Amino acid sequence: MNNVKQFIMVLAMGFMVVATHAQSEKDQKIIADADAAKATLLEASPDLKDFFNKAAGYAIFPNVGKGGFIVGGAAGNGVLYKKGGKKLGMASLAKVNVGLQAGGEAIIEVIFFETDTELNEFMKGKFKFDAGASATAIKSGESFNAKYSEGVAVFTQTKGGLMADVSVGGQKFKFDAFK
Repeated sequence: MNNVKQFIMVLAMGFMVVATHAQSEKDQKIIADADAAKATLLEASPDLKDFFNKAAGYAIFPNVGKGGFIVGGAAGNGVLYKKGGKKLGMASLAKVNVGLQAGGEAIIEVIFFETDTELNEFMKGKFKFDAGASATAIKSGESFNAKYSEGVAVFTQTKGGLMADVSVGGQKFKFDAFK
C-alpha cells in the first residue's frame, strides 16, 4: 500500500513538472517573439528608442490577430517589461469592436506606460482602453512626433493581412507576474 502511495505521488509530481515546463516553453516562445518584435519596431522607426528608454514600463504583444466583419475582435499574448528591460510577467489582450470593418490582419502592438502609476494599474488588472484610445501606426522609415495620452502611448505595426476598420470598441488586458 505504501508503494502505491509513493508511485502516485511521484506520478503527480511528474505531471506537475511537465505542465509547468509546457507553460514555460510557451512563455519562452512569446518572450522570444517579443524581443524580435522590439528589434523590428526599432528598425522600422528608430524614434521609438526614446520611448523604450524613458517609459516606466512597456508591454509588447508580438502577434496580435485582428479580424472582423461589422463586429470584430483581436487577441494576443505578450510580455510586460519595467524600465531597463526587466521582464515582469506575461500579458494578454482581448478587443471587441463594432463598426465599419472587414478583413483580417496580424500586428505588433506595444504599449508604453509613462509613469509607475499606469504601469501599476496594468499589473493590477485595472487597465483598459475605451473607445477614445488610438494607436500610432508605424511605417518603415517614417518619423513621427507621438506623445503620451493620459500616461499611455500605443504603437502598432502591421505584419500581414488587409483590414479596413472604422469602428469603436475597447481592449481589456490580463497580467500574470513571474514567480
